[in-house]
Amino acid sequence: MTSSSSSSASPSSTGFSSQSCKYHVFLSFRGEDTRNTFVGHLYSALEQEGIYPYKDDETLPRGESIHPSLMKAIEESQIAIIVFSKNYCDSSWCLDELAHIMKCRDTRGQIVMPIFYDVDPTEVRKQKRKYGEAFARHELENKRKVESWRKALVDASNISGWEPKHIANGHEAKGIKQIVYEISQKLQPITSRLNDQNQVGMAARLQGLELELEIGSGGVRMVGIWGVGGGGKTTLAYSIYDEICSKFDGCCFVENIREESGRYGLGKLKDKILSEMEVNRAGGRRRSLINDMFRHRKVLIVLDDVDHPDQLKALAGSHDWFGEGSRIIITTRDEHILTAHKVDVIHNIILLNNDEAMKLFRKHAPRDNRVMEDYEQLSKEVVSYAGGLPLALTVLGSFLCDKDINEWKSALVRLKEIPDTDIVEKLKISFDGLKPVEKDLFLDIACFFRWEYKDQAMKILDACGFHPVIGVKVLIQKALITISNGKFDMHDLVQEMGHYIVRGEHPNNPEKRSRIWKKEDVLNICAMDGMMKLDNIGAINFRHVALDKSQSFLQAVANMNKLRWIDLHVDQINEITRPLPEHFLMSHDIGENFPPRELCCLRLANLMHKQLWEGYKLLPNLKIMELYRLLNLRMTPDFAGLPNLERFNLTLCWYLEEIHPSIGCSERLVVLSISSCPGLKMCPSITGLKKLQILKFSNCSKLFKLSEIQQNSDNLVFHLDNSGEARVKKPGENLIDVEECCLEQPYLPYNNINHIGLWVFSIGLRRLDLSCCTLGDKNISDAVWGLPNLEELDLSQNKFSQLNFDLLRLPQLKWLNVSHCYELVELSELPSSIAVVIADGCKSLKTLGDISNCKWLWKVSLKGKNKVGPLVGDITTLHAPGKCY
Repeated sequence: MTSSSSSSASPSSTGFSSQSCKYHVFLSFRGEDTRNTFVGHLYSALEQEGIYPYKDDETLPRGESIHPSLMKAIEESQIAIIVFSKNYCDSSWCLDELAHIMKCRDTRGQIVMPIFYDVDPTEVRKQKRKYGEAFARHELENKRKVESWRKALVDASNISGWEPKHIANGHEAKGIKQIVYEISQKLQPITSRLNDQNQVGMAARLQGLELELEIGSGGVRMVGIWGVGGGGKTTLAYSIYDEICSKFDGCCFVENIREESGRYGLGKLKDKILSEMEVNRAGGRRRSLINDMFRHRKVLIVLDDVDHPDQLKALAGSHDWFGEGSRIIITTRDEHILTAHKVDVIHNIILLNNDEAMKLFRKHAPRDNRVMEDYEQLSKEVVSYAGGLPLALTVLGSFLCDKDINEWKSALVRLKEIPDTDIVEKLKISFDGLKPVEKDLFLDIACFFRWEYKDQAMKILDACGFHPVIGVKVLIQKALITISNGKFDMHDLVQEMGHYIVRGEHPNNPEKRSRIWKKEDVLNICAMDGMMKLDNIGAINFRHVALDKSQSFLQAVANMNKLRWIDLHVDQINEITRPLPEHFLMSHDIGENFPPRELCCLRLANLMHKQLWEGYKLLPNLKIMELYRLLNLRMTPDFAGLPNLERFNLTLCWYLEEIHPSIGCSERLVVLSISSCPGLKMCPSITGLKKLQILKFSNCSKLFKLSEIQQNSDNLVFHLDNSGEARVKKPGENLIDVEECCLEQPYLPYNNINHIGLWVFSIGLRRLDLSCCTLGDKNISDAVWGLPNLEELDLSQNKFSQLNFDLLRLPQLKWLNVSHCYELVELSELPSSIAVVIADGCKSLKTLGDISNCKWLWKVSLKGKNKVGPLVGDITTLHAPGKCY
């Protein structure tokens, strides 16, 4: 650069704001000298660098004043480039531009950078030769402006600038490249091409994304922006593109790839990239050109709204397609696309917080002169409804901007019933890309399982044949659901989209929809003809059916031929007592056709029927049956017609007296759980349960009554073998040694008609719970233990006074719970493997024995009263209020 002045901006300027700029650069030049040569090449080089120049291609007759649009363009440009050429001074238009540029420099601090193309700077400064001749003419035609033009010429020529003939030994292309580089170093980021309305909260998000892009570091880096539809992915991509594009040799933003590739094919998108990067195809294959032409160039490419891996393979196949320092940004709703393509970083889009959401909403729905108090609460309701989703805030704000307060209220009420289609249809794009089984899975979660524990819901979804392990992963990757604290969750509007899809199946006929979960729909079905076929309903989950409506609803359920699962809770009766008032009891079963044949999962609570159905009923798909608080139930159903039953759970069935003997033939049963059934007197043989993993009998007092047990002299024992079978051993019978047990957490009942001893023998057993079994010293001492791999043992709330682990032989035991064993005095010979001992509420306990050999012991809990003295040995954590060891 020539060096006539130390700065291209006026030192007395008040400061030039890049945020007020529309263009990076304004080019002032004499068209007939340089339009098709130097300036044309400079303009292309600036664009290729991601610098936005203003170049006017029109000419005006000599003497005509500069057009107001050019004055505005000068004011809206960060940098003014003046290309002085031989005939520049001939044009009064050019001189007007020059004068206005220098005025902007002096008053607003605009950067001015002159280029002396085929003309000497002194010729310009002193107006010699061609410049002198031109001013002689101007003295005659524009005498009023000549002095201001002369001053502008002198000031501009004193600014440090370039002489292309002295750059890169006069090599024009190399000289232009150097000029463009120096221009890019002086630029500041200008306001994004997006309207400023969309920039709320963008600064912090840009900062985070810039750190992940590692601009300025070496290598090629691919960064994915992932999140829910309408969450601001494209807005963020545009903003970062405008922020950093000047730092690359070539830039391209490819919008709407999902739509454009479907409409025109990937070939057109490849052409766009090649065109914007100014690559001449010359008949070559597009993929080869992208691969070859960018291999040595530092490029920035944004691929927006990618929805298929093939799109990335075609447009940004691998890191080695691009030159050192290149950055590829990909926006998508599908995380799998990014992980499969091995991007370097996945940037999870962050939705707006409440303050940001309110700012964005108010920009689209300004109050103007309205009373603030009238709209404040309504605005908060809209922001709450939108849940930080920029799309929803923009759509709703734009809709409400010209509405009065009553119309706002009406719109909010309507939104709760009918969501805005512009929002829902945008969100629905992710749903439309799912496979049919994934769509069913998503709709079930949206309608029934939001805020439900994932592990519990997965059992039902699996029973329905939805393959939820892989399906849930897909839904998470597509930003449709999340897992929070072990529960299913999703954005409010994504859930509303799911409801919208189901309601849209039959807007005015809920009985024809695939899923039922709303009270008004249940009541509608209750009021229908009991014989009406309801062939579309596949799932029902409703927790508040009134008792007087329950029978009519269940009869309607019997007509739902395609019902795959039902979870129905009748409203509980307040202050219910035992025995039940007679008017609450229903002696009949539910109905001849209940439950429907296709049912996969049956969950009922608070019904008052004595039986669910009578006799044999074939339900070939039923895998889960869970019955809660069926207070009048006397007998379980016949299991012979349930060949695929895997889980059977009975809880709080007070009057239940027996489990149907056919339970013993349920070969696929994995879980058998009976809890709080005080009337249960007998459990049938379960020797046929080949796949049983969890067996639980809890709080069934008549099953565990020791006085009755001790009156029996047959001395039978309870045995668990490696197949999970539960079987009875008679005196003198030898049991074959076993190697492993698949029981995960068994609860062993002490059967009142056969047992006085306890045989616990299973080499593979890891966890055993014998709590609340009224076990005394004789039961423990007479028991035969063979559990070399047992790690967790729960013996809480029993009646023994001592436990000697030298006799129990549990070498791998890590966790022991003997809480609330009030008669327990002594724990001795704890195994060296023990890590945790919980002995809360053991008021008689005096000693834990010598624990000096328990090198893994880190926690002993002795909450409540006890008589334990100082412990012998080291311990990390002791929970014993009032005591310190």
